[in-house]
Formats: sequence, structure tokens, C-alpha cells
Amino acid sequence: MSAEAADREAVSGSRPCTPPQASWFEFLLDPSLLEQHLQGPHPDPSPVQLIVQFLEQASKPSVNEQNQVQPPADNRRNRTLKLMALKVAAHLTWDLKVLEKGLTIPVLNMLLNELLCASRVPPGVKHVDLDLSTLPPTTAMAMLIYNRWAIRTIVLSSFPEKQTKPGPHQLNMMSLVQQEKELTENILSVLREQATDSIMVLEGALNIKKDFYVHTLRTLDLLAADPSTANGETESSTAGLRISADHLHCQVHYDLGGIYFQQGCSDPSVYEKAREHFRKARELLTKLDSSPSLCCVDEQRLAGYWSACKTLTGASDPSESQHTPYGQISCFMRNHDYGALIEAFIRDNVTSSLPNSFRHSIELELLHKLQQGDRALEEVCHKLCVCNAVRDALEGGVLSVSFHQLLLKPSKNTISFLLEVCTRSVDKEHRSETNKRKMALFIKTVCNRLEDVSLAFMVSSHKLFMELLQDEEKKILMEQMRKSSATVNLSAKPLPSFYDIPASASVNISQLEQQLILSLDPRHIQQILIELHGMAERPFWRVNSKWEVPVDYVNVILAIKDNLTRDLVYILMAKGLHCISIKDFAHARQLFTACLELVTEFSPKLRQVMLNELLLMEVRGHEAGAAEGNMERPPPDLVSRVRGYLEMRIHDLPLRQLVGEECVVFMLNWRENEYLTLQVPQSLVNNNPYIKLGQLIASTCKELPGPKESRRTAKELWEVVVQICSVSSQHKRSSDGRVSLLKQRESSMGILPRYCNGKIFLQSVDVEAVVVTLKELVNYALSLNPNNQLWLCTQADIYFVTNQYSAAMHYYLQAGTVCSDYFTKPVPPDVYNDQVLKRMIKCCSLLNCHTQVAVLCQFLREVDYMTAFKALQEQNSHDSMDSFYDYIWDVTILEYLTCILFKEDSISDQHKAAIKAIGQTELNSSNPEEVLQLAAQKRKKKFLQALAKLYF
Repeated sequence: MSAEAADREAVSGSRPCTPPQASWFEFLLDPSLLEQHLQGPHPDPSPVQLIVQFLEQASKPSVNEQNQVQPPADNRRNRTLKLMALKVAAHLTWDLKVLEKGLTIPVLNMLLNELLCASRVPPGVKHVDLDLSTLPPTTAMAMLIYNRWAIRTIVLSSFPEKQTKPGPHQLNMMSLVQQEKELTENILSVLREQATDSIMVLEGALNIKKDFYVHTLRTLDLLAADPSTANGETESSTAGLRISADHLHCQVHYDLGGIYFQQGCSDPSVYEKAREHFRKARELLTKLDSSPSLCCVDEQRLAGYWSACKTLTGASDPSESQHTPYGQISCFMRNHDYGALIEAFIRDNVTSSLPNSFRHSIELELLHKLQQGDRALEEVCHKLCVCNAVRDALEGGVLSVSFHQLLLKPSKNTISFLLEVCTRSVDKEHRSETNKRKMALFIKTVCNRLEDVSLAFMVSSHKLFMELLQDEEKKILMEQMRKSSATVNLSAKPLPSFYDIPASASVNISQLEQQLILSLDPRHIQQILIELHGMAERPFWRVNSKWEVPVDYVNVILAIKDNLTRDLVYILMAKGLHCISIKDFAHARQLFTACLELVTEFSPKLRQVMLNELLLMEVRGHEAGAAEGNMERPPPDLVSRVRGYLEMRIHDLPLRQLVGEECVVFMLNWRENEYLTLQVPQSLVNNNPYIKLGQLIASTCKELPGPKESRRTAKELWEVVVQICSVSSQHKRSSDGRVSLLKQRESSMGILPRYCNGKIFLQSVDVEAVVVTLKELVNYALSLNPNNQLWLCTQADIYFVTNQYSAAMHYYLQAGTVCSDYFTKPVPPDVYNDQVLKRMIKCCSLLNCHTQVAVLCQFLREVDYMTAFKALQEQNSHDSMDSFYDYIWDVTILEYLTCILFKEDSISDQHKAAIKAIGQTELNSSNPEEVLQLAAQKRKKKFLQALAKLYF
């Protein structure tokens, strides 16, 4: 033997041989191999894989001689493949739990439809129309399996699924995945439409007390051998696998409970039905033996369903409440016995019988009630938060954000309760070293987080602190608290002493990073960073992906050479900006002040950046106060600093566009029009586009009382607005490096009319940008004055030109409402002029409300008979037609209406309504003009009120 051959033999002999995977066509060539394969210990392919392969091959389209794709042929090969797929499912005893896990919805749908066909379920007949008790056992069972799967699939499809991201090798499969997704949605749509029928079929099965039978490999073989002779045997009561009535009823009750529970989201009364089905399923489950069955009830999920139903329906089981932790908690919540609830949570810290997620859900539920106004729950929520924090600590979990917030300003009672919970949660008899260390770490964390030194000393003097912490740990903490008790204002300290704060005892990096994310105290942030840099040298400003600083500042900050300083500046600024975004201006001021102190000593550029951000913070803080009703004018110092920023020119200083914008808006909001129009240097107006725009707005506002005088400034303002919205605007960079939004144009443009004209006749204007800008402006104006009919009409015009006709009608009618006391008085003609009325007519026409069109045509100064007649001829009208006939007062329109209705049907209800309307004496043309006018006004009022009810 050669050396090479010996090596091959040695290699092949050193590892076990894996038998080759069986191919689907082998079973097609020799069907007897299938049962042998399935009975193996670890069949490869698995049963569900075989089902997929068999059905995939059986459903492949064929191609004819003309190269045209044809549906799958109904030949012996394909019928055998489908039968083998059914036999594999029979081997799995039709366990839907297994089939749902391994097969997609389209494949399982195909499989069960084949089962219906093989079981002689009459095609083309609704299952709900068939009497299960009169059908052969295997036929009835096939129907039940299919309808059980239908409602189970509806329930499962309502659960959220994590979408997997395709890798590079999967990209070419995306079209196939999309096709399968569309097919799945189509199947689900059909199943949802038939859900009521499926429920009725299954409800009917609960009335049948006899046993059921389902196909096995043997009965399916009999069908394949000779369908005509085997049919009698497979339909007899002794063929197939026997399923006891109790087994089937247990499964059906479970499945029906699931669909009713899912429907309870939209109809809470259905939860009662779900509870009753789950109750019966639980009762039957205790009686069942372990014989083969179709019963695939998930007992853990059933217990969850049962607990949820009892909570949702308010039902109680006294015996169960006494024995199960869930039952006790539910009882306490129903009875508002919060003292007992807190005691149960403390005891559970030792026993750990309740899942942590359940405990936190109870806390969130009560917190939600507190946020809705139930102030009595505040102390309860604090105590539950403490109980859950101790449990989290004992399990080595991350402490919740709510607990960290609680420690920012805790009361003495809260700390006293926390120490009590800690003491009771560490069981003396079974106190493990692990639990002792976890509790010690928790107590250290609490000490570090407490800003009130007296409360920190309260913790450090407790017996648990003395027992659990080591001498060195106690020494470090006590020294730290003594230094903290003599705190000096951070901004008054020079730079060298900024880092001179002792670090706490080292803990693992992930815990410190978690504290770094949560902390808003500049000293605490600096302390954590010192510890982290002592453990690992890496950029800790990347710990939280949500920490963001403006792109204008990133390069300047990341250019700081000292890693610790760089991290500290970045994090202080990012946290400060986040606090401003949530209007927590107190913490933002602390963070920015600390950052300003830090950068002052080494970077004049960053110092000015921080001064600018502090200015923006104070501007936003003052604006936030004004939004809440505090209309006190800003202090002169703040106005002076805003002016200073607008006039500032420092070379190579990174400037945020947002700061300039908000400074200009601040000056406009507080009517600093004199500065913007007269005092601002002309060089700023020429070089700063925001000051230019602000000056034009200020000039227009200043001259607004005199329309003639304001025409020039208003025209200039409108030209600038159009230029900003211009598609062809070239953004030019000015000498100071900024991008100019304004562009010189030779053409002049008119002022935007008070009523939006609906179109802007300029090819170079981005109409969408104009609409968005105008919509924001009008929304803001209406938030200040919601009853201004001119703004309401403008809002309606915007919806009109954007094809939102129902919304346009809403605002046109609202404009009429506010100036007529809900149409009890005539709407002024300058509000409902012909232009507005014609738009209302067009809205109604495009909404297919043609009778409303005919009525509105009478409101015009000259009645538009042609439009009215055309509208009345429309057959496809979506309004209530004859209910609006009483609002027509123009006799010509009524005569035309009566005529066309008579031609259609002389005895229709609509014809009668038209005759009744025209026969009213007050519409007689020989009446005095005052009577006719009064009749018209009365009908106008009632019609507009009816429209308001429809569109409001």
C-alpha cells in the first residue's frame, strides 16, 4: 500500500461515516422506503423537510411543446407525491404544533387542502353548511383539522415577528421571499374572512360526544391502492387513529379560546368567551391520559391565557388566589390592597417565585395610573420601584432608569424603606456569599448616587452596611462622603483640581458604563470616566450610540489630545443637548457650565462654542416659559447677548446654523423690530441670510397697520420666501464660508393673497416646498387663534390644492361656523364668496356627493344651473340624495329634479320627496320677495348645519 493510500485510509477510518441524505425521488421509486425512513431514530431529511420536498415537486408547473408554462399536471407522479406528503403528516399524528413550526403558511395550506380532498370533503361547499355529525369520521376530522389550523394561524400571525436581515448570499433570493410573503398575505386574508365560519364549525364539534378518527399511513395506503373499494373502510367508524371526544374537545376549547382572546383587543366583551373556553380546556386536560392524540395544548401558554383572562374579566377564584403567587397579586390589584402587594414583593425577593418581567409590569401599570392623575399611588410606585431594584441587584441585573431617577431626590422615608427591603431580602438562614456580594455592591451604588450627604451617612451607619462591606470598601466610601460634604462650586475651581476627586472602588466596566449613561451629574460623570480610563484605554464617548454632538463641533472635540478630556467634553455636551431637547434646562445648565469651565483653560475656540450653546439654551428656556404662559419679557442681558451673537465675527469658529436661526426668531417673537430694521449693521444683512429674512419679516410686521405702506416690504418678503422654495436656487458660499439660501433674481413676484390661490404660476418654484412651508405657518397661526376665519379658509385652500377634499370641506365649514354662531346667522359674503363656494362645490363633486353640489349651486350670486343639472343626473352619488331635497329653494332646480325622477320611476321615494319639496307654499313664486328670501335663508342655515355634522 502506498503512503498516500495509507493516509487516505487512516483519515477515513478516524471519523464516522455519515450516511448520505435520502432524496425525494427515491421514495417515489420505492414507496415502501418511506415508512422505514420515518421510523428511524434521526431521519434525514426530517419529516417536515420531506413534506416540503414532496409538495414542491408536485406543484412544479410544466412546459408544453410551445414552451408555454402550464399548471402542474394531474398525473400519477404528482398524485403519489401529494399522498406521500399526507402520509408523513399522518406519521406525525397531524400534530399542528409540529407542522406549524416546520412549515410555512403556504405549504401547510397546500397540505391541508390535499387532506380535505383525500378525505372526500365536498368541494365548493362551505364547511359551516355541512353537518359534522352526519359525515364519515375521517371527513369530519379533516374539516376540524383544517379549521383549527385556520384560527390558530390567524392568532399566530398577530404576534410580532423579528425580521431577519438577508446576508449577501441571500440577496438573489429576495424576489422569491417577496413572492412567498405576498402569497402568505393572500392566504391570511382569506382565512380572516372565513374566521367566523371556522369558529362556528369548531363550536359545532363541541356538541358531538362520539369519538373521531383521522387518517393513518394504513388508511392512506388503502386509498392509494383502490379508492373505490377502500372508501368504505376509511369512512367506517373503526378505520384510522381513534381520537377520543375529550381529547378533541380539549384541543378545540384551547384553540377557540386563543381566537376569542385575540379578538378581545377590539371587543373586550369577548374575553368572557375566551375565559370560558380556557376553563373547559383546563378541566379536560386534568382528565386526559397520555394515549396518542391530536391534543397539542401548550400548558404553559394555557396557564398564561387563563391568568390574563381572569384579570381582564375581573373573575376571581378564591381557592386559587390562596395558593398561587399570580392569583395573590391579581387579588391585591383588584382590591387595591397595595400594602399587601408591597409585602408580597418583599417576600418574593427571597423566594423569587414571580418573574422579574411580571413584577416590572405591575410597577408600570400603577405608574400609568399615577401619570393619569391618581396621586395617591405616588408612594406605592416608589416602594415598588425600590422592591424591584433590590430584586434586580440580587439577580445581577441592571438597575432601572426609574430607580436612578428616584435616587436623584429621595426622601428620608424612601431611604429608610430601601434599607428595610435590603435587610428582609437577604435571607439570614440561606444567605449565600454571592447574594452578600451583590447586596454589598447595591448598597455601594446607592451611596455613590445619593447627592444628599446626610442620606448617604444614613445608609453607611446601617447594620447591613457594616456587615456586608469589607473594611477597605467602607473606608473608601466614608472618605468620599466626607469630601462630598465640603462640596465647592464646580465652576469656581481651576482646571488642575477638576480631576482631583477620589474614585470609588472599582467595579466591572459594564456597570460603570451603565452608570455613565444614566448620570446627569458632571462630578459623577468625571469620576466614572477616571475609573474607566484606569481599567481600559478606549474611546468611552462611543458607549451610547444616542450621544450626539452637532457635526460642526465633532472635529474640534475629537482633536483634543488627552483621551479623558476628550471623552468628558464630548459626553458633557451630548448630555446637555439631550437635556435641552427634553426641556430639562436645570441639568443642561449644570452640564454646559462644567464643560465651559473645562475647555476655558486650553481652547478659546471651544470656550466660545460653549458660550454659544449656553446662549441657545437660555433662549430656548425663555421660549419654553412663554409657551407655558409666562409672557414676561426676556432680561436685557439676554437680548444683548443675542445681538452680540448675531454681530459676532470670529475667524475659523464653528457656528451652528440653528443658533443663528433661533436668535433671529427670538428677536422676532419679542418684537425687537427696531433692532432688526434700523440698528442691525447693513453688512450683516447682506451676509447673513437669516438676518435678512428676519429684517423683512420685522419690517412687514412693523408696517402692517398701514396696508399701502406695507406693500413694498411685504413684496420683498414674499420674493425671498419664493426664492427659498425655488427648485433652481444655487446655494452660493459667501466670503465667511456660510451657505447662502438667498439668490438674486431679476423677475419680481407678487404678494401671496390672503386666500391661497391654489396654484403658483412659476415653473421655477417647488410647489410642494411652498405648500409645506405655508401649512406649517397656518398650523401655527391657528394654534394661536383657532377661530380666525381667514386662516381657516387658507387652511382649507391648502387641503384643496393637495387633493384632500374632505379635510378642505371641514375647514371651509369651520370658517363659516365661527363667523355665524354655528350658522344661526348668515355667513358674511366676504367669507363665502363665489371663489370659496366654487371650491366647496368641486370638493363635493370629487367626493361623489352630487346632491350637495346641486344645493351649493344655489349659494352663488348667479345660480349655476348647468352644474346643478349635471350633478342631479349623476347615478353614482355617495350622499343621501333625497334627504337633501328639502334644502333646495330654487324652483327651477326643483322642477328639473322632479322631471328627471319622473322619467326614471314615477313612484319612487325620491320622486315623492322631490314633489313634496316643490309643493311647499313658501316657495310659491307669487310670494313677496321677503318671504322667498326668508325661505332661502332658512334652508341655507339647515343645509350648512347638516353639512357640518357630516364633515366635523
